[in-house]
Amino acid sequence: MRENLKNNPNLNEKSIQIVEKILSKNDLKANELREHYKNDGLYTINFMSSPGSGKTTLLENLSKFEDFKFCVVEGDLQTNRDAERLQKMGIAAEQIATGEACHLEASMVERAYNILKQKGQIQNCDYLIIENVGNLVCPASYDLGAALNIVLLSVPEGDDKILKYPSMFLCADAVIISKADMIDYFGFRISQVQEDMQKLKPQVPIFLTSSKDMSSLEKIKDFIIQKNKEQYFSNHSF
Repeated sequence: MRENLKNNPNLNEKSIQIVEKILSKNDLKANELREHYKNDGLYTINFMSSPGSGKTTLLENLSKFEDFKFCVVEGDLQTNRDAERLQKMGIAAEQIATGEACHLEASMVERAYNILKQKGQIQNCDYLIIENVGNLVCPASYDLGAALNIVLLSVPEGDDKILKYPSMFLCADAVIISKADMIDYFGFRISQVQEDMQKLKPQVPIFLTSSKDMSSLEKIKDFIIQKNKEQYFSNHSF
């Protein structure tokens, strides 16, 4: 990320210094969060995607599995709608309204996380899920201390997004193709996604999911549980 800043023709030296300072401050806070998650016994996952890819619906469905207990830090520019949706499902969720910010930052997550702790809502959870602001650009620059970064790509978005937004998919420890039941309607090519990910970041698992197929969602749940058992921690550098 730092190298990309220096090569950006639209940024002068002063602008680069300001952005680097912001990112460095965020990195320090993310490191603190890692320690908090560890001390509290929570394995943390950062879900990223475009708006409307199905992140919240995925979380609603994952909550139906008895062996997968989690709480959520929810990010959107405005409203509490997604947090309220999750709360109706019995999921402990704390909303962050970023205003005009197109991403979550570690300090924002820390505040919401502390509220969940103060309410005693992390005590019966094994996982913390951060649902990032819907955006395929900005969240790729901000470390939130998560152990696992999962990027969703919905079928209606098209199969060409991997190489158009490489910074985002370079973050991915797994890619979820959501709304897979619509593949035939949109002419979505799974092979294109596989080919592009092979060029960009080989070995990253790709999952097809549909909210109408709980077995496809169970594979995501099992994958996360297995990564937790392995004590896997993403080596991606934001």
